[in-house]
Amino acid sequence: MDYSIHRNVLHEEAVDEMAERSRSNIHLCDQIKQSMRCSGPRLKKCILHKVPIIKWLPRYSIRDNAVGDLVAGVSTGIMHISQGISYALIASIPSVYGLYASFYPVLIYTIFGSSRHVSIGPSSALSVMVRGLTDRLAPDSDFMVWDNETNSSVVDTDSQDERSTQINSAVTILAGIFQIFLGLIHFGVVVSFLSDPLVRGYITAVGFHTILSQLGNIFGIQYVKHSGLVAFIYNLIEVCYVLQQTNIANLLVFIVTFVCLLIAKKLNELLNRKITIPLPLELLAVIISTVISWKFNFKETFDVKVVGKIPSGLQPPTFPPASTFVQVIGDAFAIAVVSFGMSISMAQMFALKFGYKVDSNQELLAMGLCNFIGGTFQSLAVSVSVSRSMVQVNTGGKTQLTGIVSTAVILVVLFWIGVHLTNLPKAVLSAIICVSLKGTVKQLKDIPELWKKDKIDMAIWLVSFILTVLLNPDMGLFASIGFSIVTVVFRSQKPKYSLLGQVKDTDIYRPLEDYDQVKQVPGIVIFRSSATIYFANADMYQDALRKKSGIDVTKILNAKMKLEEKKKKLQKKNKKSKQGDMEPEKDISVIDLDPEPSHTFPRAIILDLSLVSFLDTMAVKALKNIHRDYGKIGIEVILACCQPLVVDRLQRLDFFSDKVTKSCVFSTLHDAVLYCQSPYEREDEVNYCPSIKYTLFSTCNTV
Repeated sequence: MDYSIHRNVLHEEAVDEMAERSRSNIHLCDQIKQSMRCSGPRLKKCILHKVPIIKWLPRYSIRDNAVGDLVAGVSTGIMHISQGISYALIASIPSVYGLYASFYPVLIYTIFGSSRHVSIGPSSALSVMVRGLTDRLAPDSDFMVWDNETNSSVVDTDSQDERSTQINSAVTILAGIFQIFLGLIHFGVVVSFLSDPLVRGYITAVGFHTILSQLGNIFGIQYVKHSGLVAFIYNLIEVCYVLQQTNIANLLVFIVTFVCLLIAKKLNELLNRKITIPLPLELLAVIISTVISWKFNFKETFDVKVVGKIPSGLQPPTFPPASTFVQVIGDAFAIAVVSFGMSISMAQMFALKFGYKVDSNQELLAMGLCNFIGGTFQSLAVSVSVSRSMVQVNTGGKTQLTGIVSTAVILVVLFWIGVHLTNLPKAVLSAIICVSLKGTVKQLKDIPELWKKDKIDMAIWLVSFILTVLLNPDMGLFASIGFSIVTVVFRSQKPKYSLLGQVKDTDIYRPLEDYDQVKQVPGIVIFRSSATIYFANADMYQDALRKKSGIDVTKILNAKMKLEEKKKKLQKKNKKSKQGDMEPEKDISVIDLDPEPSHTFPRAIILDLSLVSFLDTMAVKALKNIHRDYGKIGIEVILACCQPLVVDRLQRLDFFSDKVTKSCVFSTLHDAVLYCQSPYEREDEVNYCPSIKYTLFSTCNTV
C-alpha cells in the first residue's frame, strides 16, 4: 500500500521549538551528590544487584532445576580435578593450588556472579601467563644447590616452589584488586578493546606456549628456561639441545595416554547422542595411570616424573611479601584484562542463547572477588573454561547452584582422595592438556576464513598470534590491543567519500557510483563520509569534498582576491588622476565582480552527517571553514542528519553565531534538499516553507 505524508520542512530550530527541548543541564557536582544519596529502596536495589544470589536463590525451583544442576555440578567437578592439577603443573606451582582454584573462586562466583552457565576456575591461558612470570622472577639459577651424592648442582625445588607460590599469590590478589576497582567505577567497557579475532589469535598463541611448557614433562628432560622477549624461541632451542636425553618410558606414557584419550573422546562423542552425561575420561585416565604407576613403581624403576605429595585439607589464608606485589603490577593488570575478557565473552554468549542478561560490571566485580579471595589462599588466577562450561550446559546445568555441587566434589578430593595421587605421572597430565588444546590449535583455520571475509581482521588475528608467541602472553596482549586500535585509526583515515543522488519519486538517497537508477538532484551536491570526523581526518574531509564536488574553493577565492586587488589598484589610479586635475582616460579598464554565483556552481552543498557520532575541535573548525569558504562564492552549506549529540557539540564549540544559526541544520536529508530547492522555485514568497509531499511504500496498513 502507498501513503502520502504532508508536513512542513523543519530545521533544528523549528524542531526544538515544536518538541520543547529541555535546556536544563545537571551540573557535575549535582550528579555526584545525586549518585551518593542513599535511601531504603535504593540500598535494597544495590544489594540485590551486587549480590545476585539473594535475588535468585529464594526463587529457585527444586522441581525444574535440581536434577540438572546436580548432574552438571558433579560432571564439572570431576573435570576440575584433572584440570586443576594440570594447570598448576603448567604454572610451575604445587598441584594443590590448582585444586584451590577450583574451590574458593567457584564458591565466590556462585554468590556474586550473574551468569548461570559459565564454569569458573583455572585456565590454560592464565596458567601460561603465571608460568612466564615465575620463570622470570624465580628462575632455576636462583635456587641451585650442591648435591653431594651426585657431585653436581641441582635445583632446590622446595624453595623454588615456595617462591613461585608467593609470586602466584601476589599476581592473583593484585589482578583481583584491579578487577574490583574497574568494576566499581563501571569500567566493563574495557572488554570492547578485545575483538574476537584478537582474542582467538591470542588464545591460539597461548596454546602453543602451553604445549612448549609441557615438553619437559613429555620427554622427561631438564633444560634451562628463559624469560622475557623471544623466550619462546630460546626455550624451543634449549629443548632441541637436550632432546637426546629423552626418557623413553616417560615419552611412552605420554604417547599411550594421548592416543587413548583421542580414541576415547571420539567414542564419547558418538555415545553422547544416546547418553546425555559424558564419560569422565580425564578422571579415568588419572585413576588408571596412578594405579599402574604405583603398582609398577614408575618413579624408582623408570625414573618417570610424578606429581608428588598433595597435602590434604585446606590451608589458612596468607599474604605474600609486599615487595612481591611491586614486581608483578604489569603482569597482574594483563591477567585481569585477559581473565575478564574470556569470562564476559562466554557469559554473554550463553546469556544470548538462553535469553537472559549479564551485567559486565557485575561480572568484573565477581571475577575480582574470585581472584582476590582465591589469591589469599594461594590459588591460581581464574577465568571461564570453555570446555567445562560446555559440559556444564550439555549435562543440564541451569543455575549458579552447579558451582556449589562442584565445590563439594573438590572438597572430597582435597580431604580424602588427593593424598592418593602421589604417583600420578606428569606425562599423563601433559597428555590431558595437549588433548584439550586440540580445538585451540584448530583455530589456525581462522586465517583462510578471515582472508575471505575481512583482511584487516585477519591481520589482527595474525599480529595477535605472532606478538603473543614472540613477546610472551603479558606483553603480547598489550601489543595486540595497540595494533587493534591502530587499525581503527587507519580505517577512520581511509573512509569512503560519496556523492548522493535521489531514488526517483522517493525520499531515499544513495551513492551515485553504486546505483544506476539514482540521479543527482539538480543544483545540489550531497556529500557523505563513511566515518566520523575528527582531528586525524578533518583535512582529508575537506579535500575529498573539493575533489568530489569539482569545486576548488581555495583556487577560486585566490583568483577572486587577485581580482579585488587589481580593482583596488585601478580605483586608486583613477583617484590619483582626478586629484591631479587630469581627465580620466576614456579607455581605462574596469573590473566588475559578479555578485551572483557562477551558473556552473551548485546552489547548495548538503553535508550528510548521519554517520558522524562525535565531533572534536578540529572537526568543527573544518566545518566552519567549509561553511565560510563556500559561502564566499555564493554556495549555501547545509548540515543534515545530525544526531542531537553532534548538534550539542556544534553549539558548545561555537559553530553557530549571529550569521550561522540552527536553521542550516536539518534532521533529515530530504528536508535539507527541499529547503535548498524552495527559494529558487518560489521566489515570490520570502518566508516560504515548503511541504514534504512524497509517497512511502510499506507492507503495513497503518502509519
